[in-house]
Amino acid sequence: MAIEAGDKAPDFELKDNHGVTVRLSDFRGEKNVVLLFYPFAFTGVCTTELCELRDQLPRFVNEDTQLLAVSNDSVPTLRVFGEQEGLEYPLLSDFWPHGETSRAYGVFAEDKGCAVRGTFIIDKDGVVRWTVVNGLADARDLNEYVKALDSL
Repeated sequence: MAIEAGDKAPDFELKDNHGVTVRLSDFRGEKNVVLLFYPFAFTGVCTTELCELRDQLPRFVNEDTQLLAVSNDSVPTLRVFGEQEGLEYPLLSDFWPHGETSRAYGVFAEDKGCAVRGTFIIDKDGVVRWTVVNGLADARDLNEYVKALDSL
């Protein structure tokens, strides 16, 4: 079962596409976090969603908000994907232990070996304020993220 609004967001420590360690707790007291889980780099729906975020990046990466995108891909895969698509926000690798963070948020599909499309908006206190979880093939509505962020 996925984490719900009102729950404390589980902390994590993952490497980004440049090999830098990122912890959710690093943003506590500083920024709201849009935490986005997606199945795999280089797939159609994932690429479209992540490029939409890239195209509206100032709404999701600014002095008040940080976007973090998590997949079960390896760091080298995410590095190439980020460079190819011009993604200038952290792409976090939940590769090993495989899916540990995705499982903590309740969005790991055991039968597929990857995360489903889960999004969690976490406030500066580390509390989940909004969530949406979609199936592997179902794209999310970016406008819903904007509304949820505006309500914080």
